[in-house]
Amino acid sequence: MLPFVPWTPRLSADTASLLRALARGDTRALDTLYRQEAAAVYRYALALAGEPAAAADATQEAFVALAERPQAFDAGRGSLGAYLAGVARHALLAAWRRSGREAEVDDELLAQRPDDDADPAQQLVQRQDLQQLWAALRALPWPQREAVVLVDLQGRAYAEAARIAGCELNTLRTRVLRGRNRLAAALGAGQGDAG
Repeated sequence: MLPFVPWTPRLSADTASLLRALARGDTRALDTLYRQEAAAVYRYALALAGEPAAAADATQEAFVALAERPQAFDAGRGSLGAYLAGVARHALLAAWRRSGREAEVDDELLAQRPDDDADPAQQLVQRQDLQQLWAALRALPWPQREAVVLVDLQGRAYAEAARIAGCELNTLRTRVLRGRNRLAAALGAGQGDAG
């Protein structure tokens, strides 16, 4: 039997060289890393916060932290995107603690555009379905919402999602399962009321 060798993520040569350049003070490296990673970090923060301003602030905090301390990123613990998402997560939590509240989700902002090819009645149903989904997601407790966003909306691997959420792998799996069950129950109840 072969010995177990844990998987360790590796940076692309390009990302590693950009991080080295950033550590030397090269602002062009930060610009390139921002173009590569910012959209995913912003989408994650927006899915958690629901407010574009809060998501933008959290994304900015993540890149400021990277610019100030590029050596804080450890490729052995996950991808650069996961690291930045984790920093954005902490920025959101800190902002919410300071304000004493959790951000409200803007359903209009988060609802994706329905298919342009669909007839108006179908577009209305699609929009209502998306609004119900986001309302149900918003109603989940924070740990479950975060787990569902990371795994189901962002498509991250469980191990990477657990690192971002700062919890054990099995804890994250439990949160995803419970979150999915609550979403299914909430969406099922909504369909039963409408029918």
